[in-house]
Amino acid sequence: MTQASSGLPALHELFRDAFKIGAAVSTDILSAQAPFIAKHFNSITAENVMKPEEVQPQEGVYTFDAADRIFEFAEANQIGVRGHTLLWHNQTGDWMFRNPAGEPCTREELLSRLQTHIHTVVGRYRGRAYAWDVVNEAIEDKSGQYLRDTKWLAMLGEDYLREAFEMAHQADPDALLFYNDYNETDPVKRDKIYKLVRSLLDQNTPIHGIGMQGHWNIYGPPVGEIRGALELYASLGVRIHITELDLSMFRFEDKRTDLKAPTEEMLKLQEERYAEIFALLLEYRKAIDSVTFWGVADDYTWLDGFPVRGRKNWPFLFDEHQQPKASFGRLAELAASKL
Repeated sequence: MTQASSGLPALHELFRDAFKIGAAVSTDILSAQAPFIAKHFNSITAENVMKPEEVQPQEGVYTFDAADRIFEFAEANQIGVRGHTLLWHNQTGDWMFRNPAGEPCTREELLSRLQTHIHTVVGRYRGRAYAWDVVNEAIEDKSGQYLRDTKWLAMLGEDYLREAFEMAHQADPDALLFYNDYNETDPVKRDKIYKLVRSLLDQNTPIHGIGMQGHWNIYGPPVGEIRGALELYASLGVRIHITELDLSMFRFEDKRTDLKAPTEEMLKLQEERYAEIFALLLEYRKAIDSVTFWGVADDYTWLDGFPVRGRKNWPFLFDEHQQPKASFGRLAELAASKL
């Protein structure tokens, strides 16, 4: 940690009376920035290494080394861990859906494998992860379709979501269990997420919250749209976690590649956006337990090269040298005035 950043207030301390402040990490990022992460965040999420294909690349072959390192770091620094993720249509080994002959497995075989996976992963970290993203991105974005067309849906039917939550609850009855998704403020998808969680609650499913990913940008979505989603989700009586927050400098459809650094205008817009978003989150802090950034600082973000190959992005409160941007100062002022 540099001398300039060592004199800063800790980001999580600014919001200690509202919600946890988290970051998604890899073992490489932990190795390079451990003191910085330990200072500013009191929750972490594994960016990739706890996804299904990462922890069980082959049936019965588990690779927990990287996840174990994340938990060991967290526990050594009194940091909470969100588990991410147990069931997803991406980054899941194809073996999960096939029998030894290479044909699609039966419903019973698939449910048995899912139960074994969830009980093994959640069981290993029972009492150590305070929350899990049990099901990730099961809702279809297109307006005319409810659930995403996946192997899980095709082979198990809509009931697979309830099954996954039941299995996770059996594996750790004390963990908070979340449905997690992106484009979660879009009114069409928002209403489908509400429908899904309402349905699960009506079946007495052990689901405790909604993970709003928060992959937003400096231009949108409008804060009123975010408010509408928070209001609707909170009306279910479940907890809300902002799980993957970043503010891209580009609209999704913007393909420009000429920038080597953000412009002053971009930085100002980002500062304004972070301020208005956190002001809104503070309004709903009775329903929100944690706000997790999908990264630590601008030196690394999954948005580098996505969706435009070779393009750098700068979505966080800290720059490429882990120095605070003006956005950080605005949030410090906001927290001081509201908390």
